[in-house]
Amino acid sequence: MTHRIDSATLRELTRVSADEMQRIALYPGSFDPLTNGHVNIIERGLSLCDELVVAIVHNPNKAPMFSVEERMQILREVFPDEQRVRLTTFSGLLVNYAREIQANAILRGLRAVADFEYESQMANMNRRLAPEVETVFLMAEPGSFFVSSRLVKEVALLGGDISGSVPPQALARLTAKVKQLQGKGA
Repeated sequence: MTHRIDSATLRELTRVSADEMQRIALYPGSFDPLTNGHVNIIERGLSLCDELVVAIVHNPNKAPMFSVEERMQILREVFPDEQRVRLTTFSGLLVNYAREIQANAILRGLRAVADFEYESQMANMNRRLAPEVETVFLMAEPGSFFVSSRLVKEVALLGGDISGSVPPQALARLTAKVKQLQGKGA
């Protein structure tokens, strides 16, 4: 025997009050390596949502310094007790992943005008593809305004001090990785 439910009854059964709805934000990135700027965006992002999904983008077209597993481990070490941070990986279209995890918002950090131009293009395309998912921009703190993962790797490979730019867990792994890479070149 099949039971039919009319649309009004279905809406009533599935209605969720605003107080019960969980706010999920998605913070995607390569995090190769995780910088203090990333950590700051994650910490500030937590004040805006109930759960923050930090998703490492798996892009086979790039040659990262750290494997996805190594980047995930660094994130676990930096946020070991934060229950509202969920660590994942994904590939493909960002808005499809946002829908899959039922994210209400995509969190992005901005450092400079160049970031804004690129990020606003991406946000507008994402809005066109998934109007139900908002993009939220957080300005980088002044101490991290100039820091990027690419720059951190470059400075580390050239023997510069990056200790103020990355969390200690990332610094230890980055130092070991640079030694490993320099050993292969010797």
